[in-house]
Parts: sequence; structure tokens; C-alpha cells
Amino acid sequence: MSAVASRVRKTCPRESPKNMAGIRVLLDTGPLVAYLNRADQYHEWAKRCWTALHDPLWTCESVLSEAIFVLQSEDVGATPVLHLLELGIIRWDFTAAGHWPDLSRLIRKYADQPMSLADACLVRMAELTDRCQVFTTDRDFLVYRRKGRQVIPLLAPFAI
Repeated sequence: MSAVASRVRKTCPRESPKNMAGIRVLLDTGPLVAYLNRADQYHEWAKRCWTALHDPLWTCESVLSEAIFVLQSEDVGATPVLHLLELGIIRWDFTAAGHWPDLSRLIRKYADQPMSLADACLVRMAELTDRCQVFTTDRDFLVYRRKGRQVIPLLAPFAI
């Protein structure tokens, strides 16, 4: 099994809360939208994962902005996202303004992708948290690296 393949978990975690303790799950737009939109291609996968994961899931303003925009354009609306925030199931303690030099560096590094601000924020969050896993449907995370060349552990629906 390749190094990349070993870091992508296609199925949802089955570990006990004790084994998952200390692993911060970093939430991307795709799984959030998929969980809340029954018409999304990844809805069933996202629903299984959300059930298996332990609160809270951590994210950034850019992911929330993208998710609300997508859900509003798909006639789901913003209310479900706001509800998850109010319940503390989704939390954010990362602001782009506080990390702008690093975000700018990442966006320039991956200019050939191109990297969104939300993706840059999640990569930076992964740089700040050693024991983490990015919960995503975005294949660009197979390319992104943290701290230079370190792969980012993923929880994703795609196989390698």
C-alpha cells in the first residue's frame, strides 16, 4: 500500500471514542453540504461518517461561507449550518486574518491547482494540529502538503 493510500480513510472511523481521543477532525465544505443535502452524491457516506465521528468538528470561516452559499443555491438554506454551530457540533477557532502570511504562502505554492481560501485554511489548520484528519470530498487534498512535505491524513469517500 502506498504512503498516500495509507493516509486516506475511505470508510468512516469505527474506533472507540478512546482511540479517537485527541484526533481533531477538520471539516471541509463537501462533507458538510453532503450531510445536509439529501440530493448530494455523497449524502449517505457523509451521514454515516457524521454518525461515527465525535463532536466537535472544527472548521474555518471560509468553509462556513462556502457551505452556506452552496446550500442556499441548492434550496436547503443556511439554517441547518447555523443550527450545527449553535449546538457546538461544528466549531471554529481559526480566522484567516490571523494566519494571512501562511495562507498567502500556501495559495501561491498551489497556484497550479488552484487552491481556494477554504482549502488553504484547512491545510494551515492541519499544520497547527499534528493529530488531525481532514474530512473532505476534495481530491486536491491528495496533493496538498502540510509543513512542507508531510501528507495530510484524510477522511474521504474516494479510493486511491
